Amino acid sequence: MKLLIVLLCWLLAGCEVLQSNYEPYQPTEFPVLNAVGYAPIDQQPAELKSEQILMAMEASKILAYRELAEQVYGLQLNSNTSVQGASLNSIATKIKVSGVIKGAKVIKTYPVDGFYVTELELDFKLVRDLYMQSENPVHSNTLIVEPVKNF
Repeated sequence: MKLLIVLLCWLLAGCEVLQSNYEPYQPTEFPVLNAVGYAPIDQQPAELKSEQILMAMEASKILAYRELAEQVYGLQLNSNTSVQGASLNSIATKIKVSGVIKGAKVIKTYPVDGFYVTELELDFKLVRDLYMQSENPVHSNTLIVEPVKNF
């Protein structure tokens, strides 16, 4: 009985050692992502050219943010293919991206050849700094993969 109590105390003390002194992960490198959004000016649903330009500016910015979200979170792809007999009947593909982008900067926004272009940049050092300043950053035992050079 005494051996069982000693063993139990030893196990509990061992668990305490494993849980103390949590060191947050400190990355050595931070990737910088770039995204570009394009929107045709003439296809915007407005009567005045100035309104079309403003709408194209906004659309190109939204599309650039979507591209950043695709790079950060990936895409959810759903596809259905229908075959009848030996011939392809139909193909339906849906793509979805969802996520929150914080800390992106507009690098350039300009018209070119009938399109409005917006270039964005997302520096993951800034993203990490914003995350660490948040009220309750989550510290978990998550596998963290650093960016690979020459990829």
